[in-house]
Amino acid sequence: MNALTGGPVARVLEQLHEAAEASDRAHVEEMMVAIEAPGRSMEQAVADMLAEERADYRAVCNRFVENYLAVSPIFGRFLYAMARACKATRIVEFGTSMGISTIYLAAALRDNGGGHLIGSELERDKVGRAWENLDAAGLGDLVDIRQGDALETLQDVGGEVDFLLIDGAFSLYLPVLKLVEPRLRPGAVIIGENAFDPEYLDYVRNPANGYVSQSLPIDEGRGNEFAVRIL
Repeated sequence: MNALTGGPVARVLEQLHEAAEASDRAHVEEMMVAIEAPGRSMEQAVADMLAEERADYRAVCNRFVENYLAVSPIFGRFLYAMARACKATRIVEFGTSMGISTIYLAAALRDNGGGHLIGSELERDKVGRAWENLDAAGLGDLVDIRQGDALETLQDVGGEVDFLLIDGAFSLYLPVLKLVEPRLRPGAVIIGENAFDPEYLDYVRNPANGYVSQSLPIDEGRGNEFAVRIL
């Protein structure tokens, strides 16, 4: 028996995944139309998204304040399994949103015997909703959600980090990784969900930077990247 197989965690996750699918359906369809436009490559679509974010990522994030932009159930279970496998007790999450991925990771902490998850979310309304969801799942005591720009809120994460989930503004993946990097313990797991930024991928795939990294065949097309800190 684990936290995902029954009780409040399982009930809350089922409700949230249903709500996320309904909320984000139109956004996902719109993105697919833009990406698959005639004469436009995936590389060009990614370059355009990154350029828009680098110009004003706060404005881009603000457009999606009502969207969950959540991990899928299968990817959430993968996050839980990896956090259990590396016996994580300190987790950092960039991009809390409504707290779905946070619940999977906090459930892993609970089943690992306890720990601390530090999340960062730019949008104040999303922070409030994430807290409601975490409390409903009975996991709020394990989590600290910091509202604001991750480049400020994650400057001090309080100790060695076992697991880092990067799932926020695409253009901040590499800056957030470099910010938390001094706190990553040897063997720490880094998951980049929607890791489309070529600069981020080049960095974690270069052995000289202290990582072993590869793409994940889970939710293919969403750009999921798995890395381990090897010093």
